[in-house]
Amino acid sequence: MPEMDALLRTVTKVTAALRGRGIPFALTGGCAVFARGGPTSEHDVDVLVREQDVTHALHALVVVGMRAAKPPEDWLLKAYDGDRLVDLVFRSAGQPVTDEMLAGAEELRVGSMMVPVMPATFLVVDKLLVLDSHHCDFAELLPVVRLLREQVDWPRVRERTADSPYAQAFLFLAERLGIMPPNQDVAA
Repeated sequence: MPEMDALLRTVTKVTAALRGRGIPFALTGGCAVFARGGPTSEHDVDVLVREQDVTHALHALVVVGMRAAKPPEDWLLKAYDGDRLVDLVFRSAGQPVTDEMLAGAEELRVGSMMVPVMPATFLVVDKLLVLDSHHCDFAELLPVVRLLREQVDWPRVRERTADSPYAQAFLFLAERLGIMPPNQDVAA
């Protein structure tokens, strides 16, 4: 778990930098899943920020020694803390990050700091809405929903993902495996 320890140090650095500049943010992605009791993450640190704050957030990270990188995507900016990637996400699953979205975060201990962490329902919805014909790895999602299942508002997940056939297929599998409760809206 040395890589997770390094990611947690990066979360601490990001938190201190953004709080020091008064920039609203919330931890999302794999580190947020880990903070909520999910599996360890070894990928990157994902942080939600409003679009109007993303350039200031990137600058705050550069000031504390991170290296900025220009991504091809138009919904985030990137920085590197050594070889650890930090994604500053300002559009999540196609939706702009808003004050209301960030207000849903809960302060949790992540490494050595209290950090605003997005709710489990948001994290599951976000992971389901990125599923498509090019990225459809249910094996990656199963441990996440299994470990977070008691924190998730499943009717809300069904509602938010109703237009995604990939998400619906995953939810069918999760229900059949007993990971989530049966859909109460379906007639017996």
